[in-house]
Amino acid sequence: MAVEQPQAQAQAQAPARAGEQTRIHNIGYRNYDGQRLGRAYARRSLYSQSLRGAYGLGRSVKSKVLPMLLFVVMCVPALIMVAVAVATKAKDLPVDYTRYAVIMQAVIGLYVASQGPQAVSRDLRFKTVPLYFSRPIETEDYVRAKYAALASALFMLTSAPLLVLYVGALLAKLDFADQTKGFAQGLVSVALLSLLFAGIGLVISAVTPRRGFGIAAVIAVLTISYGAVSTVQAIAYDQSSTDAIAWLGLFSPITLIDGVQTAFLGATSAFPGGEGPSGSEGVVYLLVVLGLVAGCYGLLMRRYRKVGL
Repeated sequence: MAVEQPQAQAQAQAPARAGEQTRIHNIGYRNYDGQRLGRAYARRSLYSQSLRGAYGLGRSVKSKVLPMLLFVVMCVPALIMVAVAVATKAKDLPVDYTRYAVIMQAVIGLYVASQGPQAVSRDLRFKTVPLYFSRPIETEDYVRAKYAALASALFMLTSAPLLVLYVGALLAKLDFADQTKGFAQGLVSVALLSLLFAGIGLVISAVTPRRGFGIAAVIAVLTISYGAVSTVQAIAYDQSSTDAIAWLGLFSPITLIDGVQTAFLGATSAFPGGEGPSGSEGVVYLLVVLGLVAGCYGLLMRRYRKVGL
């Protein structure tokens, strides 16, 4: 035992092998002297990334399934209507351009519920928002990029079937002037819808970092509000209280859009009995829509000023 200890100490004090020696490398850091793209580039990049993410582009295959499926579901009825119009040589389309989004509101609501939380909840959950603000980007840049991305994604979702209807109408040799006018009115309607629904979806989604809670909350707000308003409107119509029908439409996002397009875009109202708002009532509808859009933007700004601290 006495002989083994000096040998062990000698081995411990022996120099390391050539491959095990520690080396210091001069990496050669230097200052960046290239072009600095600034806030505008960062904002555009965030917008582009968020818009692509709204359809699962650049993400896993699983993330693409639902948004792409909803996009197809939105367009398939329009394709069927066009096929019927061409085959039967109809003199008009089965559905007006302004009515299509109202009919397909369940699909639109599901898309907002699925992609709104995806746009903001993950950043909150994984606490990556302060990392965005460590770059040359500020709160208003983040909010504008996210809002514009979801609104653009919604506009693509809602305008694509209108384009299918328009092209089909021209192929069916329907009146060009009437179809162009109706198509333009439909685009204005879905543009307002996209801004309103995107704002509501983002505000609700930004409250919680849990994506599942955000999805459930968005569906509840859009579905329950429309169901409640439609039920009360039907009751008012049965009781011949037609004056109240238009004012009740102020309490649901989709009925707000229906009222605006009825008052200003020549659309046929989907309210019971077709009792849509008049011109003066339509002004109130438009002000409420614009106020909600501005309010959603303001709430998002307030929310992310706190998150970024």
